[in-house]
Amino acid sequence: MEEWVFPVLRTATPLVFASMGGLWCERSGVIQIGLEGFMLLGAFFGAFFALALKSVFLGFLGAGLIGAILGGVFGIAVIRFRANQIITGTAINLFAAGLTPILCKAVYGSANSSARVDFTEPLLWGPLVAAGLCAVVSWALFLWTPWGLRMRFAGEHPEALQNAGVSVVRYRWMGVVLAGVLASVGGAMLSVFLSSSFVRGMSAGRGFIALAALILGRWNPGLTVMGCFLFAFTDLMQGRLQGHEWFGIKVADPMVHTFPYAVTLFILAFVMGRSRAPKALGEPW
Repeated sequence: MEEWVFPVLRTATPLVFASMGGLWCERSGVIQIGLEGFMLLGAFFGAFFALALKSVFLGFLGAGLIGAILGGVFGIAVIRFRANQIITGTAINLFAAGLTPILCKAVYGSANSSARVDFTEPLLWGPLVAAGLCAVVSWALFLWTPWGLRMRFAGEHPEALQNAGVSVVRYRWMGVVLAGVLASVGGAMLSVFLSSSFVRGMSAGRGFIALAALILGRWNPGLTVMGCFLFAFTDLMQGRLQGHEWFGIKVADPMVHTFPYAVTLFILAFVMGRSRAPKALGEPW
C-alpha cells in the first residue's frame, strides 16, 4: 500500500497547486489555458532561485513571485484590454516553452537541463503538507467566507456583484494573479521537489491535466483534488507498466507513455458535457 500512496501524493502535489490556481481564476470568470506555461516558468525559476540563493524555500517564493508578475501581464491583456482569453493563455504556453530553454542555456550552459539542486533531502513531507493546506484553505475560502462568495459571483453573476457595490474587475484581478502564483509554485514542485533540477519541457502537459482535473471536479475544490489524485495515479501507472506484457503482447514504451493523456481525454469526453462551467466564464467585463 505504501508503495502506491506516497508516490501518488508526490505526483499529485504539482497538480493540486496548479488546479487550485485555475479554480480561482476560472471561478472569477477568466478562462485559464495558460497553466502549462505558468508551471514551466515556475519549474525553471524555482530551480534558479533555489540554486542562486541556496534555499529551497526561497526557490518556491521566487517562482511564486515570477508567477504573480506573469499573472499580472495576463491580467493586463485579458482584463484591461479584453484580449481573447484562450489565445492569450495559449500565447503564455508558447512563450514559456520558447523562453525556458534560452534562459537555461544562458545560465547553465545547456538548453536541456539546469544544475542539480542537491540540498533537497529535507523535502519529504513539507510540500505534501503545503499542497494539503492549499487545498483545505481553498475549500474553506470557497464555501465559508464572503471573499470566496464574491469570487464565485464574479464568475456566475457579475452584474449582481457590481450592483452590490463590489468591483468585479478587482476580484478577477485577484483570480488571475492567484492562478499565476499557485501554478508557478506547482511548477517549482516539479523541479525542486520531484526532480531536483529543471529539465526542458518538464511540465509535460501537467498544466492541461490540472485543467482537466478542474473540469472533472466541476470547479469544486474538493472534487478537483480528487481528480488530481486520479490523474496522478494514472501517471504512476504508466511508469509501472513500462516493460510489461498486456495479454501476452509487449506494448512499446511510447504507447505506455500516452496512458495518462488517453485517460484524460476519455474522462473529459464523458464528463465535459455534464459539467457546468461558471455562467460568465470567458465573458469580458
